[in-house]
Amino acid sequence: MAESAQTLERGLHLLRLLADGHGGRTPTELATQLSLSRPVVYRLLTSLQNEGFVRRDREGKAHLGYGVLVLAQAVQPLLRAAALPTLRRLAEQVGATAHLTVAEGDDGLAVAVVEPSWTNMHVAYREGARHPLSKGAAGQAILAMRAGDSGYLVTEGQLQEGARGVAAPVTGLPWLEASVGVVTFGPLDEEVGPRVVEAAQELTVALG
Repeated sequence: MAESAQTLERGLHLLRLLADGHGGRTPTELATQLSLSRPVVYRLLTSLQNEGFVRRDREGKAHLGYGVLVLAQAVQPLLRAAALPTLRRLAEQVGATAHLTVAEGDDGLAVAVVEPSWTNMHVAYREGARHPLSKGAAGQAILAMRAGDSGYLVTEGQLQEGARGVAAPVTGLPWLEASVGVVTFGPLDEEVGPRVVEAAQELTVALG
């Protein structure tokens, strides 16, 4: 039992390493970075490759396999269900469209969106919307989290002319890079930023 748990833990560490956005790695590089012997790394790679979670290129470097996409697609509905109560409260509190955005490569993907029920006008932001992480508050909050910043960011007109966005990263979950945010055409009160941070913290607890 202990040996099986250790093997599973090592395999998960290997997958996290391949998911860090720095490209493929040779078995020797993986062995060094994981502090494991090359035979152990080869066995892990073989098992993960057989299940489709790792693929090898012509140079022998390991990359995430397409089997990971199947797991990711299954997780998105779970994330959406967990996020909706928090987003609904946030949207009603600040009178702006609230959303949960997750990182997918260099893009941000909106997996959950809630519009306020009482405003006359709000930004139409659809689930499944995708944009570069470098544009808009949602993506920039994720990039800031990678740099160690957990505060909120404010942007204007980067994704849609006249639209203002506020977003904060969902921190403390090593398996998830995401942000909670709101977007509106109207002015934003000073209280919006702290409320977005509170919503992100609430979601961390819900998903933890």
